[in-house]
Amino acid sequence: MNKKVQISMLMLMGFLAITSCGKKETVPADQSTEVNETESEGVQPEAAVENVLVIEGNDQMQFNTKELKAIAGKPITLTLKHTGKIPKEAMGHNLVILQEGTDEAAFAAKAINAKDTDYIPASEKASIIAHTKLLGGGETDTIEFTIDKKGTYNFLCTFPGHVAMMKGVLIVE
Repeated sequence: MNKKVQISMLMLMGFLAITSCGKKETVPADQSTEVNETESEGVQPEAAVENVLVIEGNDQMQFNTKELKAIAGKPITLTLKHTGKIPKEAMGHNLVILQEGTDEAAFAAKAINAKDTDYIPASEKASIIAHTKLLGGGETDTIEFTIDKKGTYNFLCTFPGHVAMMKGVLIVE
């Protein structure tokens, strides 16, 4: 890494250390990420049928859940909301869903050098199922995609330094 990138990363990490102090937003572990749920017996929740998922990222470098669920073969509508206030240049968030078997650490290492493409490495296109735009505080992006094969798919934020805390799994049943 060149000196300019090292200094930038050091400044970013210092900034993050200062801004992450204070009240942390938490979401109970049992809170669902699906919307429009129905409690009726024998009726499948509409959100599960439609695969409507919502996930939030905040200024403390956290997603509000580490697990999403969807049904194989049905279109998935996923919304990422950046609930913080810091602009994307300093605290950008995206959500990238990787193919099964993708080396998450190697992918993230390549993403660090892909600033011009919002930290989505073009060389790794085959490893990506879907991804949102890079968002700053208060922004939202919704994507639509379909996964036909049941399995567990890793998702992560590829903004430099975020993958350590901002990752999880999409379970397709």
